Amino acid sequence: MQFNHDNMHGVRLAESLVNMLADGPWDTGTLQGLLASHLFRSPRVTPAIHDELREWAVRLRAVFAAEDQEARCAAVNNLLAAGVRRVFLTTHDDMLPHLHFADASETLVERVRAVTAGGLAIFMTEAAGERLGVCAWRDCSRVFADTSRGGNRTYCSVRCGNADAVRRYRGRARSG
Repeated sequence: MQFNHDNMHGVRLAESLVNMLADGPWDTGTLQGLLASHLFRSPRVTPAIHDELREWAVRLRAVFAAEDQEARCAAVNNLLAAGVRRVFLTTHDDMLPHLHFADASETLVERVRAVTAGGLAIFMTEAAGERLGVCAWRDCSRVFADTSRGGNRTYCSVRCGNADAVRRYRGRARSG
C-alpha cells in the first residue's frame, strides 16, 4: 500500500503526542519543541495549553489502542466531533490542493486537535481502518502508524522488536 506522505502530518503529530505520554515527563519545553517540529509557528505553551494537550493526547491514544476497526472508527469519530469545526480545501506555499481542518485564527489547542483528528481520519481511510497500534514489546507503551509496504508492523521500533526477539530466544534457551 502506498501512502500519500503529504497527508501524514496529522497522524505523525498524534503519534508524537501519544508517545510523549509513554516516554515519561510531559514538560512544556519538550511539548513546545514537538509542536515547532510539526510546523506550528512559534508555539507558546502556557500551563493551560499544556494541560489541554496532555488530555487530548490521552484521547488520541484510544485510537491506537483500539481492539478492532469498529472501535478505532468510533474513537476517531469522537475526536472529529470534539476537534474539527470545519474542513476546507486550500492551496498555499506552492502546494497542490489539500485539506485543512483548522485555520490560522484558531487557538493552538484547537489547531492541534483539528490537525490530529483530521489526520487520523485520513490515515484510517487510506489504511482501511488498520495499521495503527501499540508496541508489542511488553516493556514499551509507545504507539505507531504503520506505513510499511507489508503493513504487518507490531513494534514501534526496530529496537523494541530486537529486544523482544532476544527475550524470546533466551526464554527458549533456558527451557531447552
